[in-house]
Order: sequence, then structure tokens, then C-alpha cells
Amino acid sequence: MIELNDAQEERAMRLHKEAIVVDTHCDTLMKFLPQRGSTPPARKLGERSDWGHIDLPRMVEGGVTCQTFAMYTGKRDFVPEAPLVALQMVDKFYSEIDANPGIVAVTSHDEIVAAKKEGKVCGLLSMEGAEPLMGDIGVLRVFYRLGMRMLSFAWNYRTPFADGLNARRSESKLPELGVQALEEMDRLGILFDVSHLADSVFWDAADLIKGPFIASHSNARALCGHARNCTDDMIKAIADHGGVLGMNYAPAFVVNGGEGATVEQLVDHIDHIVKLVGPDYVGLGSDFDGIGPPPKGIETVDKTPNVTRLLVKRGYSDEDILKILGGNHMRVFKEVIG
Repeated sequence: MIELNDAQEERAMRLHKEAIVVDTHCDTLMKFLPQRGSTPPARKLGERSDWGHIDLPRMVEGGVTCQTFAMYTGKRDFVPEAPLVALQMVDKFYSEIDANPGIVAVTSHDEIVAAKKEGKVCGLLSMEGAEPLMGDIGVLRVFYRLGMRMLSFAWNYRTPFADGLNARRSESKLPELGVQALEEMDRLGILFDVSHLADSVFWDAADLIKGPFIASHSNARALCGHARNCTDDMIKAIADHGGVLGMNYAPAFVVNGGEGATVEQLVDHIDHIVKLVGPDYVGLGSDFDGIGPPPKGIETVDKTPNVTRLLVKRGYSDEDILKILGGNHMRVFKEVIG
């Protein structure tokens, strides 16, 4: 329980209601597909569930405005399974939204703002790992037409576009195809996500990209040594480009070893980034439904206001709280995806 006095609690809830709350990563789409083995049946977006982390009723309770839903196909790196699974996820994204009037699909900054004004939740499509693109920039354009507005070139393994963390032994740079894809993403308006990239690829991309890019679900490596977190120099590079880091709720990204992680320790990562580069470059990127049990106090999406409570408790200004909850990501969305 986060202890606030009455004035702090009123302020926290006022700010949370006012904010456009943005979460730049979840893996919930794969939970809408038929589940294998003894796992629970496929979930539905509009039905409150007692397992998993995200559904529409809990998103509404948590005050989330814009949830980015990732197409994630894992190690399916052969044709046609990766594109097939990604397309099944696109279908589920739109069919679940069509079935629930309280949520709309969005592809731009202004559509997110409009959803907030209408009191609706909105969903934005991303792709985590470029396996479904089959090394073809034409397929990249197809997924853009289907609504994808954020892309990471790799999950943990090598794709034709880049090396992920588990391929870091090669200490590679972007291949020519990756450079061409970045140019096409810039032309189309697709946001580049560096979460999961090998460090050497991160630095090559940072040298090549002129505008903002994000780490959609990565924390500060200085506080937790997980390889998926960003070093202070990486955080500075993201800030220099005007980008944002979305805080990942996975316990192993919050504290070394992951044991006993709490929402307070998650907010410690926000504190670290703010002290390092200021309040304009940090946001939320939960990784809900792609992780095990989240930290105490942020177990499911309806607990999102606890982040706001802690920011109030730690003395952040109203302006900075609104930035961290979603304003920073909205700035990047406006510049990159339009």
C-alpha cells in the first residue's frame, strides 16, 4: 500500500485522469490466439480475466489511454509461420477492437488525442522482431498499411535486418538491409524500437538515425544489470535523439535476480533516468503478458495509478508526471508517426 495523505491522493488521481497514459509494449495479442497444452483458453479483450495482465475492463480501471500491442512471433524464423502468426495477431487486434466499442485502433498522435477526448482506450500496433517481414522491405510496407507504427528489427536472435542480444557475440553493425529499412521507416513514419538489439547494433543505429527512436520496454542497466536494460551512455544517446525509454515491469529488469521486486523499485529506474538526462525521456513500457508475475504493487494494468502515486510522493511536478505517464511518448509519436 502506497501511503499518501488526502491532498496527495487527490492530486495523484486528478493527474492520472488528466494524463494521456501510454504503454509502449505488451504481448497480449498472443494471448488472444488459441493456447496450447494445459494453459487457460484464449482470452478475449472485452472480458475481465483472473489471469494475465491486460484486458479492456482492467485497462479502463487503470486509466491507460494508449496501449501498444506487439506482434511477437519468437523464433519462428522460417516461411510461412512467422508472417502467418503475425497476420493472425493483426486479425485478432482488429476483431477484438471491433467487438468492443470502448476501444479504438489508432495510427497517429491525433487519433490518440481524439480517443482520450472521447473517453476511450486505444490500441497501436507494433512488431517485436522482424521475422514476419522475411527480409523484404515490401512486406514492411504491407504491415504499415495494416496499421503497424513501431518496429524492432530483432527479438533475441538474428534476423536479416539486425542482430538481437543473443547474437551479440558477432559484435555486428546493421547490415545493408537494416539501413535500407531504417530509411523506409523514416519515409513512412514507423518508430524504431531498440529494445532487444545487441549493443553494437544499438550504437550503429544511433549513429545513423537523425530523429527520435525509443527503447519500448527497457530500464536502466546501472540499477539492474540485465542485458536488455540500457547503459547510462545508451540512455544519453536516446535522450540526445529526443527519444524515450519505456519502463519494463519484468522483475528481472527491475532488480538483479528479480526476487522481491516492487513498484517502488521500478520507479527508482525513473528517478535514475530523470537525474541522468531529465524528465523528458522516460515513460512506461510494461511488457505485460510477456513476463511472469510483475513487481508487487503493479501486478496488472489496473494498478497503473500506483506509478502516479509514487511520482507524487517523490515530489515530481504536475508537468513532469504528465510527461512520464505518456506526454513524452506522445511527443515522439507526433514527430515520427504523425
